[in-house]
Amino acid sequence: MIEAETSRIGPVDIAVVTFDEAVAAVDDRIDAADGGSVTFCNAHSVNLARTDRRLVDAYSDSLVLNDGIGVDMARKLLYGAPFPANVNGSDFIPIFFERSRHDLRLFLLGSRPGVAAQAGAIIAERYPRHRVMGVRDGYFEPDEEAALVDEIARSGANLLIIGMGQPRQEIFAAEHAAKIGMASMSVGAFLDFTSGAIPRAPGWLRAARLEWVYRLALEPRRMFDRYVLGNPRFLLGILKDRRRND
Repeated sequence: MIEAETSRIGPVDIAVVTFDEAVAAVDDRIDAADGGSVTFCNAHSVNLARTDRRLVDAYSDSLVLNDGIGVDMARKLLYGAPFPANVNGSDFIPIFFERSRHDLRLFLLGSRPGVAAQAGAIIAERYPRHRVMGVRDGYFEPDEEAALVDEIARSGANLLIIGMGQPRQEIFAAEHAAKIGMASMSVGAFLDFTSGAIPRAPGWLRAARLEWVYRLALEPRRMFDRYVLGNPRFLLGILKDRRRND
C-alpha cells in the first residue's frame, strides 16, 4: 500500500491527493481487509481535534481526506498551495462507488431509524454491481455495541460506511477496527443526503464552495456553533500555527 503525501492542518495529517488517487487509496484499504479506516477532515474537524485527543488518535491511524474550503485555505496559508481537489465525502463517495475496482459489499451504520435502510435501497438502485449486506441506525446503547460489532463482522461486508457524526464515528471505527476486520469510511451526513432526509445545497452553491451557508440556513440552531463561531476559531488557530512555523 502506497502512503500518500500529507499536510498537517492543526493536529491532523491530511492526504494530498486527487480524486483518482483517493479512489485507489481506499481500494487498497479494502484489499488489506485489516480494519483500515478512511475519514474526512474539514474546519470543524480541526477545531474538534484541537480539544479531543481521541479524535486525533483516530485520525492518526486513518487515511484522512480533505473536505471543504476551510482546510483548503489553511493549506494555502501554511504551505503555499491548496489541496489538489476538494475530496469531501458527499461528493467523493458516489465517485468512489462508480470507480472502485471492487464489487462492494456494504454495511451502512448511522443516522436516525429508517434512514440507513432508505439510503441502502437508493444505493442498490444506483449502483447495481454493489450489494448492501446490512444496515443499522446510529441510535444504539453502549451495552448493545459489542453485539453490533459482531453483526457487522459477520455480515460479509468489505466496507463499513459510518454516519454517526464527529467524533463518534471516527472513535467507533478506531476502537473496533481489529474486530470488524474490514475497511471503514466515516461519512458524516452522507446517509442523510442520500436518503433525502436532509437536502443538499444546490449545485451552484456547492460549486462556489458555499455549501456551509446552505447548511447554516437549513439548521441554524445546530450549525451556529460549527460555522458562525467555529469558522473564526479555525482561522485564528491556523494563523497561530503559521506564526509558530515562521
